[in-house]
Amino acid sequence: MTVECNLIISLLKLTKEEPALVEHVNIDARVPSAISRNLMAKMQNEGLVYLEKDIVQADSASRLKLAVKAISLGADVELVGNLLCWQEFEEISAYALRNYGYTVQNNVRFTYSGHRFEVDVVGCNKPLVVCIDCKHWQHAISSSILRKIVNAQAERTRSLADSLPNPKLNLECTKWRDAKFLPTVLSLMPSAIKFCDKVPIVPILQLQDFLNQLPVHTESLKYYPRTFNSLGHNF
Repeated sequence: MTVECNLIISLLKLTKEEPALVEHVNIDARVPSAISRNLMAKMQNEGLVYLEKDIVQADSASRLKLAVKAISLGADVELVGNLLCWQEFEEISAYALRNYGYTVQNNVRFTYSGHRFEVDVVGCNKPLVVCIDCKHWQHAISSSILRKIVNAQAERTRSLADSLPNPKLNLECTKWRDAKFLPTVLSLMPSAIKFCDKVPIVPILQLQDFLNQLPVHTESLKYYPRTFNSLGHNF
């Protein structure tokens, strides 16, 4: 791996839970301080890290960008994936949804037809209800496994749509007349398969582009339509 790649790996490792001392990052990466200083200044200009005196920090969005950059520089995908927190996927997806006017709830748990379900992230922006499954896979997966993942998320999404209104879930969509529930799978890295059974497989760094184009492409995707009245009861 390159010097820059080693530095990024150490940054991901040491900023996982809190800001890190630049000196500790240099020691872990075995990078001379002068080279480290130049590389971190470059990363700060790119919005990847935040430097303040001898401390370096990175928020969830920045850490995801660092992770993708490390992989592009030759880092092992499994190693990089293990340095990311599961919640970082959910946080960045929720941020992207809110940026496009969605109201968001994370970890939506519910029971339907005797089964318990959980949807990682649910975003509502009339008439769309985007139901995201955040997948932390670190290597290529087979089409058969991908199909199982997609089918499971489609089942969660359909069950959520059918279970509403639910007094335990304060979802914005139950205040609408019509809603379209879209199952979506979010991944760290781009997949050779972009759609499976009309369910989109979206790389995390392309989520904003996906949300931007979603309103005009909804009809070509799998979704579950629901109709509510103004009191939140299904017709």
